[in-house]
Amino acid sequence: MTRNDLAPPTESTRTDRQAAIDSTLILRLTNAVELLTAMQSAADLELRCFTPAQAAVILGKTTNWVTENIQAGSIPFTRVGKSPRLTAAHIRWIQQQGEVMPHKYAKPIAA
Repeated sequence: MTRNDLAPPTESTRTDRQAAIDSTLILRLTNAVELLTAMQSAADLELRCFTPAQAAVILGKTTNWVTENIQAGSIPFTRVGKSPRLTAAHIRWIQQQGEVMPHKYAKPIAA
């Protein structure tokens, strides 16, 4: 092994295949970095307030259901100005209220 073998390849020694691999690797890395920067962190979601329409999508309900329950006072919400908003904690509370645990005498699930 010589000193020239350890040197980075120059344009004259690179093959077209190496150049293609390098370009696809760069594109994949660029896409991965863009996806990471676009993702919201858990802290961002905790601080965010959702409109009734956005909360309805998360809960799998209609906007009308969320609005009616806000007006009836049966689900928690907060007001930002005059507009009702739901936080992540409110949405978790709504989901937990609908949880049904199996009866203690229920048959166990067979594997």
